[in-house]
Amino acid sequence: MATRPDIQFAVCLCACYQASPSTSHCQVVKRNFRYLKFTPDLGLWYSSGSSLSLRGFSDADHAGCRIDRKSTSDTCQLLGTSLVSWSSRKQASKSPVLHSRTKHIDVRFQFLRDHYEKGDVDLVHVVTQNQLADIFTKPLEFGAFVRLRGELGVLQVEGVDNALIKGEIESQ
Repeated sequence: MATRPDIQFAVCLCACYQASPSTSHCQVVKRNFRYLKFTPDLGLWYSSGSSLSLRGFSDADHAGCRIDRKSTSDTCQLLGTSLVSWSSRKQASKSPVLHSRTKHIDVRFQFLRDHYEKGDVDLVHVVTQNQLADIFTKPLEFGAFVRLRGELGVLQVEGVDNALIKGEIESQ
């Protein structure tokens, strides 16, 4: 079994119409299945000789959906030449509006931009799936919560004497 990011867009697009699909939507689903049938050998490849340079890409269309005029943003990360992360999101707002409550963002952006240009910081895009702060800012599905909790280091330690752990910490 392999991950197939190449069908993500088509599958997500079909999913938008699953409540009341038309004949044309069903034809697209069948086309997706035919594509999978004739490309069973495709999947992500992770080369052992790939470099460890991390690169990120993001893109957004502006009001790309013809039905609701909402935008979709996408991002992916590669470790060397291997795709290690990707995501796609339809924006919640039809027409973003600058409110007085958001004007402070411009000041913060300029501050960050100045430090970036000086080389003080590197700006790194973090997809929401890898955003550890989400566990603190919004309700999460149980599986996502458990995953983020583990990444934060909150783990259940079984079969280990707590006194041994305490002694190890105190000796450091």
